[in-house]
Amino acid sequence: MMAQLPEQRLPVELFLDLDRSGPVPLYYQISSRLEQAIRDETLPAGSRLENEVALAARLGLSRPTIRRAIQELVDQGLLVRRRGIGTQVVHGKVTRNVELTSLYEDLERSGQKPETTVLAVEQGTADDRVAEALGVELGSPVLHIRRLRSADGVPLAILDNVLPEAFVDLDRESLAKHGLYQLLRARGVTMRVAKQRIGARAATAGEAELLDLSRGAPVLTMSRTAFDNSGVAVEFGQHCYRPDRYSFEVTLVDR
Repeated sequence: MMAQLPEQRLPVELFLDLDRSGPVPLYYQISSRLEQAIRDETLPAGSRLENEVALAARLGLSRPTIRRAIQELVDQGLLVRRRGIGTQVVHGKVTRNVELTSLYEDLERSGQKPETTVLAVEQGTADDRVAEALGVELGSPVLHIRRLRSADGVPLAILDNVLPEAFVDLDRESLAKHGLYQLLRARGVTMRVAKQRIGARAATAGEAELLDLSRGAPVLTMSRTAFDNSGVAVEFGQHCYRPDRYSFEVTLVDR
Protein backbone atom coordinates (compact mmCIF):
# COMPACT_ATOMS: atom_id res chain seq x y z
CA MET A 1 0.00 0.00 0.00
CA MET A 2 1.07 3.64 -0.50
CA ALA A 3 2.79 4.96 2.61
CA GLN A 4 0.51 7.37 4.45
CA LEU A 5 2.48 10.47 5.38
CA PRO A 6 1.06 13.01 7.86
CA GLU A 7 -1.34 15.62 6.52
CA GLN A 8 0.78 18.30 4.89
CA ARG A 9 -0.03 21.98 5.32
CA LEU A 10 0.79 23.60 1.98
CA PRO A 11 3.28 26.47 2.20
CA VAL A 12 1.58 29.80 1.56
CA GLU A 13 4.64 30.79 -0.50
CA LEU A 14 3.34 28.55 -3.29
CA PHE A 15 0.43 30.93 -3.80
CA LEU A 16 1.88 34.38 -3.06
CA ASP A 17 1.85 35.45 -6.72
CA LEU A 18 -1.74 34.50 -7.51
CA ASP A 19 -3.25 37.00 -9.92
CA ARG A 20 -6.72 37.49 -8.50
CA SER A 21 -7.90 39.95 -11.16
CA GLY A 22 -6.22 38.63 -14.32
CA PRO A 23 -7.62 36.49 -17.14
CA VAL A 24 -6.19 33.16 -15.88
CA PRO A 25 -8.75 31.40 -13.62
CA LEU A 26 -7.71 31.06 -10.00
CA TYR A 27 -8.40 27.33 -9.94
CA TYR A 28 -5.95 26.87 -12.83
CA GLN A 29 -3.25 28.93 -11.11
CA ILE A 30 -3.60 26.86 -7.94
CA SER A 31 -3.66 23.59 -9.88
CA SER A 32 -0.49 24.55 -11.76
CA ARG A 33 1.38 25.36 -8.57
CA LEU A 34 0.28 22.13 -6.92
CA GLU A 35 1.31 20.17 -10.02
CA GLN A 36 4.79 21.71 -9.94
CA ALA A 37 5.12 20.94 -6.22
CA ILE A 38 4.24 17.30 -6.92
CA ARG A 39 6.60 16.97 -9.86
CA ASP A 40 9.58 18.50 -8.02
CA GLU A 41 8.67 16.38 -4.94
CA THR A 42 8.01 19.32 -2.66
CA LEU A 43 4.88 17.21 -2.17
CA PRO A 44 6.22 13.63 -2.30
CA ALA A 45 4.16 10.56 -3.18
CA GLY A 46 2.01 9.60 -0.19
CA SER A 47 1.56 13.16 1.12
CA ARG A 48 -1.95 13.95 2.31
CA LEU A 49 -3.23 17.45 1.57
CA GLU A 50 -5.09 19.46 4.16
CA ASN A 51 -8.83 19.49 3.61
CA GLU A 52 -10.44 21.84 1.10
CA VAL A 53 -12.18 23.97 3.73
CA ALA A 54 -8.95 24.67 5.63
CA LEU A 55 -6.98 25.41 2.45
CA ALA A 56 -9.68 27.73 1.11
CA ALA A 57 -9.77 29.63 4.40
CA ARG A 58 -5.98 30.06 4.51
CA LEU A 59 -5.82 31.33 0.92
CA GLY A 60 -8.92 33.49 1.18
CA LEU A 61 -10.61 31.64 -1.68
CA SER A 62 -13.89 29.83 -2.14
CA ARG A 63 -14.14 26.10 -1.54
CA PRO A 64 -15.45 25.44 -5.10
CA THR A 65 -12.28 27.07 -6.48
CA ILE A 66 -10.07 24.80 -4.38
CA ARG A 67 -12.18 21.75 -5.20
CA ARG A 68 -11.90 22.38 -8.94
CA ALA A 69 -8.12 22.91 -8.69
CA ILE A 70 -7.72 19.60 -6.90
CA GLN A 71 -10.05 17.82 -9.33
CA GLU A 72 -7.80 18.91 -12.22
CA LEU A 73 -4.94 16.97 -10.64
CA VAL A 74 -7.16 14.02 -9.79
CA ASP A 75 -8.09 13.86 -13.48
CA GLN A 76 -4.37 13.88 -14.38
CA GLY A 77 -3.66 11.02 -11.99
CA LEU A 78 -1.41 13.10 -9.70
CA LEU A 79 -3.83 13.16 -6.77
CA VAL A 80 -6.34 10.62 -5.58
CA ARG A 81 -9.27 11.02 -3.20
CA ARG A 82 -9.45 8.07 -0.83
CA ARG A 83 -12.33 7.42 1.54
CA GLY A 84 -11.25 7.75 5.17
CA ILE A 85 -7.83 9.16 4.20
CA GLY A 86 -8.45 12.31 2.19
CA THR A 87 -6.62 13.69 -0.84
CA GLN A 88 -3.26 12.04 -1.38
CA VAL A 89 -0.36 12.51 -3.81
CA VAL A 90 0.34 9.54 -6.09
CA HIS A 91 2.84 8.91 -8.82
CA GLY A 92 1.86 10.18 -12.24
CA LYS A 93 0.16 8.22 -14.96
CA VAL A 94 1.91 5.10 -16.21
CA THR A 95 2.80 5.43 -19.88
CA ARG A 96 3.31 2.05 -21.49
CA ASN A 97 5.26 1.57 -24.67
CA VAL A 98 3.50 -0.96 -26.88
CA GLU A 99 6.08 -3.70 -26.61
CA LEU A 100 6.30 -7.22 -25.23
CA THR A 101 6.44 -6.38 -21.52
CA SER A 102 4.03 -6.89 -18.65
CA LEU A 103 2.29 -4.24 -16.56
CA TYR A 104 4.24 -5.52 -13.54
CA GLU A 105 7.53 -4.80 -15.33
CA ASP A 106 6.31 -1.41 -16.57
CA LEU A 107 5.45 -0.35 -13.03
CA GLU A 108 8.80 -1.47 -11.66
CA ARG A 109 10.64 0.41 -14.42
CA SER A 110 8.71 3.59 -13.63
CA GLY A 111 9.72 3.42 -9.96
CA GLN A 112 6.31 2.38 -8.66
CA LYS A 113 5.51 -0.57 -6.44
CA PRO A 114 3.22 -3.10 -8.17
CA GLU A 115 0.68 -4.86 -5.99
CA THR A 116 -1.50 -7.78 -7.03
CA THR A 117 -4.82 -9.01 -5.69
CA VAL A 118 -5.58 -12.44 -7.14
CA LEU A 119 -9.32 -12.57 -7.80
CA ALA A 120 -9.51 -16.04 -9.37
CA VAL A 121 -7.32 -19.00 -10.34
CA GLU A 122 -9.46 -21.65 -12.04
CA GLN A 123 -8.71 -24.67 -14.17
CA GLY A 124 -11.14 -25.14 -17.03
CA THR A 125 -11.40 -26.02 -20.70
CA ALA A 126 -10.86 -23.96 -23.82
CA ASP A 127 -13.98 -22.54 -25.47
CA ASP A 128 -14.07 -21.53 -29.14
CA ARG A 129 -12.43 -18.14 -28.62
CA VAL A 130 -9.68 -19.38 -26.30
CA ALA A 131 -8.97 -22.41 -28.48
CA GLU A 132 -8.53 -20.16 -31.51
CA ALA A 133 -6.34 -17.65 -29.65
CA LEU A 134 -4.05 -20.26 -28.09
CA GLY A 135 -4.08 -22.64 -31.06
CA VAL A 136 -5.28 -25.58 -28.97
CA GLU A 137 -8.07 -28.11 -29.37
CA LEU A 138 -11.56 -27.14 -28.25
CA GLY A 139 -12.03 -28.43 -24.70
CA SER A 140 -8.30 -28.59 -23.93
CA PRO A 141 -7.29 -27.94 -20.29
CA VAL A 142 -6.46 -24.29 -19.61
CA LEU A 143 -5.88 -22.07 -16.58
CA HIS A 144 -7.87 -18.86 -16.18
CA ILE A 145 -6.46 -16.22 -13.84
CA ARG A 146 -7.99 -12.87 -12.92
CA ARG A 147 -6.02 -10.23 -11.03
CA LEU A 148 -6.37 -6.64 -9.87
CA ARG A 149 -3.11 -4.76 -10.36
CA SER A 150 -2.47 -1.65 -8.26
CA ALA A 151 0.43 0.74 -7.75
CA ASP A 152 1.04 2.52 -4.46
CA GLY A 153 -2.40 1.51 -3.27
CA VAL A 154 -4.29 2.85 -6.31
CA PRO A 155 -6.02 0.32 -8.62
CA LEU A 156 -4.83 0.49 -12.24
CA ALA A 157 -6.00 -2.55 -14.17
CA ILE A 158 -7.99 -5.77 -14.17
CA LEU A 159 -6.03 -8.55 -15.86
CA ASP A 160 -7.75 -11.63 -17.27
CA ASN A 161 -5.40 -14.25 -18.70
CA VAL A 162 -5.83 -17.78 -20.02
CA LEU A 163 -2.84 -20.12 -20.23
CA PRO A 164 -2.48 -23.50 -21.97
CA GLU A 165 -2.19 -26.87 -20.26
CA ALA A 166 1.57 -26.61 -19.61
CA PHE A 167 0.92 -23.89 -17.01
CA VAL A 168 -2.22 -25.07 -15.21
CA ASP A 169 -0.18 -25.69 -12.05
CA LEU A 170 0.57 -21.99 -11.48
CA ASP A 171 -0.61 -21.20 -7.96
CA ARG A 172 -2.29 -18.23 -6.32
CA GLU A 173 0.66 -17.43 -4.03
CA SER A 174 3.15 -17.13 -6.91
CA LEU A 175 0.74 -14.98 -8.92
CA ALA A 176 0.28 -12.63 -5.96
CA LYS A 177 4.04 -12.13 -5.55
CA HIS A 178 5.26 -12.01 -9.15
CA GLY A 179 4.27 -10.80 -12.60
CA LEU A 180 2.94 -13.43 -15.00
CA TYR A 181 5.76 -12.94 -17.50
CA GLN A 182 8.32 -13.32 -14.70
CA LEU A 183 6.79 -16.69 -13.83
CA LEU A 184 6.75 -17.82 -17.46
CA ARG A 185 10.37 -16.81 -18.00
CA ALA A 186 11.35 -18.68 -14.83
CA ARG A 187 10.00 -21.80 -16.55
CA GLY A 188 12.22 -21.27 -19.55
CA VAL A 189 9.69 -19.51 -21.78
CA THR A 190 11.19 -16.96 -24.17
CA MET A 191 8.43 -14.70 -25.46
CA ARG A 192 9.14 -13.47 -28.93
CA VAL A 193 6.07 -11.86 -30.48
CA ALA A 194 2.48 -10.91 -29.65
CA LYS A 195 -0.72 -10.02 -31.46
CA GLN A 196 -2.34 -7.10 -29.66
CA ARG A 197 -5.43 -4.94 -29.99
CA ILE A 198 -6.06 -1.74 -28.02
CA GLY A 199 -9.48 -0.17 -27.58
CA ALA A 200 -11.88 1.53 -25.19
CA ARG A 201 -15.35 0.91 -23.79
CA ALA A 202 -17.54 1.62 -20.78
CA ALA A 203 -16.69 -0.16 -17.54
CA THR A 204 -19.05 -2.82 -16.26
CA ALA A 205 -20.46 -2.42 -12.75
CA GLY A 206 -17.96 -4.96 -11.41
CA GLU A 207 -15.00 -3.33 -13.14
CA ALA A 208 -16.03 0.12 -11.93
CA GLU A 209 -16.15 -1.11 -8.33
CA LEU A 210 -12.71 -2.79 -8.53
CA LEU A 211 -11.07 0.19 -10.26
CA ASP A 212 -12.78 2.80 -8.05
CA LEU A 213 -14.57 4.40 -11.01
CA SER A 214 -18.12 5.57 -11.50
CA ARG A 215 -20.39 3.05 -13.22
CA GLY A 216 -20.12 3.31 -17.00
CA ALA A 217 -16.88 5.33 -16.87
CA PRO A 218 -14.54 4.71 -19.82
CA VAL A 219 -11.72 2.16 -19.56
CA LEU A 220 -8.86 1.37 -21.91
CA THR A 221 -8.77 -2.23 -23.13
CA MET A 222 -6.07 -4.48 -24.47
CA SER A 223 -6.36 -7.97 -25.92
CA ARG A 224 -3.08 -9.84 -26.44
CA THR A 225 -1.87 -13.28 -27.46
CA ALA A 226 1.83 -13.85 -26.78
CA PHE A 227 3.96 -16.49 -28.53
CA ASP A 228 7.28 -18.05 -27.59
CA ASN A 229 10.31 -18.31 -29.88
CA SER A 230 8.97 -21.51 -31.42
CA GLY A 231 5.67 -19.86 -32.36
CA VAL A 232 3.57 -21.54 -29.66
CA ALA A 233 0.98 -19.38 -27.88
CA VAL A 234 1.76 -19.10 -24.17
CA GLU A 235 -0.96 -16.75 -22.97
CA PHE A 236 -4.14 -14.99 -24.05
CA GLY A 237 -4.95 -11.84 -22.10
CA GLN A 238 -7.87 -9.44 -21.94
CA HIS A 239 -7.16 -6.42 -19.74
CA CYS A 240 -8.86 -3.14 -18.86
CA TYR A 241 -7.16 -0.05 -17.45
CA ARG A 242 -8.11 3.22 -15.75
CA PRO A 243 -7.52 5.91 -18.42
CA ASP A 244 -6.70 8.58 -15.83
CA ARG A 245 -3.79 6.49 -14.56
CA TYR A 246 -2.62 4.68 -17.67
CA SER A 247 -1.88 5.23 -21.34
CA PHE A 248 -0.23 3.43 -24.25
CA GLU A 249 2.58 4.95 -26.30
CA VAL A 250 3.41 3.89 -29.86
CA THR A 251 6.43 4.83 -31.95
CA LEU A 252 5.74 4.95 -35.69
CA VAL A 253 8.52 4.56 -38.24
CA ASP A 254 8.26 5.41 -41.94
CA ARG A 255 9.56 2.57 -44.09
